[in-house]
Amino acid sequence: MPITLDDLRRFTVARNFFKPTTLKRALHKMDFVQADPIRAPARAQDLILRHRVTNYHAGDLERRYATLDIEEDFFVIYGFVTKSLHALMHPRLESRVPSKDVGLPWPAAQRKRAQLLLEFVREKGVVHPREVDEHFSHGTVKNYWGGSSNATTHLLDEMHYRGLLRVMWREKGIRIYSAREYDPPSNAGEVYASAAARLDALVDIVVRIYAPLPGPSLSSLVGRLRFAVPQWRKELPRALQRAKERLSHARVDGGDWYWAKEDAVRDAPQESVRLLAPFDPVVRDRARFQLLWGWEYRFEAYTPARKRKLGYYAMPLLWRDQVIGWGNLSVKAGALDSEFGYVGSQTRDRAFKRELEAELDRLRVFLNLES
Repeated sequence: MPITLDDLRRFTVARNFFKPTTLKRALHKMDFVQADPIRAPARAQDLILRHRVTNYHAGDLERRYATLDIEEDFFVIYGFVTKSLHALMHPRLESRVPSKDVGLPWPAAQRKRAQLLLEFVREKGVVHPREVDEHFSHGTVKNYWGGSSNATTHLLDEMHYRGLLRVMWREKGIRIYSAREYDPPSNAGEVYASAAARLDALVDIVVRIYAPLPGPSLSSLVGRLRFAVPQWRKELPRALQRAKERLSHARVDGGDWYWAKEDAVRDAPQESVRLLAPFDPVVRDRARFQLLWGWEYRFEAYTPARKRKLGYYAMPLLWRDQVIGWGNLSVKAGALDSEFGYVGSQTRDRAFKRELEAELDRLRVFLNLES
């Protein structure tokens, strides 16, 4: 029997919401969780994890970070990665923080500054960026968005991206660093000899997180692995071709879709309502979202207020296997405030109303607003 778009929609929802488990197990099952600093009503990483972790509360990831065998790092975007995923991506040699210059080596002056800073971090053990700036006073540089950034912060970012530093924890959102040491390979060829195998493993992780994927979305996500492994960015087209040959795939409504061979297209959506983060794996690929649910979801936090159609931090509203609208949530005077919009008319299904209230109750507990 041919696979339909309805099958893919049910498949997407079923495979993304596994039975909630411990935080550590969920992270190692996912391998990567995208991060975002906006709190509306909580950070994206917390909103993603609350659907997948038993008794999860906002901020648990940051509070328990040091005990979870994870790292902050770039994958297809910035977020939290498992140690095993981190090992697949490093060492990145002298590549710069993702920008138009990704993959280019550092200038000699930058290498010298980085070496001096690394020696300072090794001596101190753990450093706050403020300590580094007070010691070196590097001044300011132009950042990736064209504005001015503290040069110390910029250099710390680049050293972290390269793998010279690791994030130990955060203080009020600020990364606290220590030095990281790598055992050099016995010869340079050893690192590159494993490039194809490591790239295939990275692509498989992408597929496990975001599948089922239409062909253009698979190509786009594999292309974004240039941030994960800039040293092998020229190998990515071949990695994409190998992926298309080994993955399960089907042609649906004129387009090719891909997923891992061990996955089965399942149905029976759960009878529940979920408010999803804008960067949840179900939502992140806007093109796939529109194919599956027939409307355009927009993330409008950086859109001028007068031009917003959905809201500052609209969270897609999933009912069973349909995304039927969105919600904007905030905490006012210690209480959860919610506003909803719908695609078409609001459902009058009593089960939906009951499950929406249950989801809002879960959010109050997640945000410690249960009183």
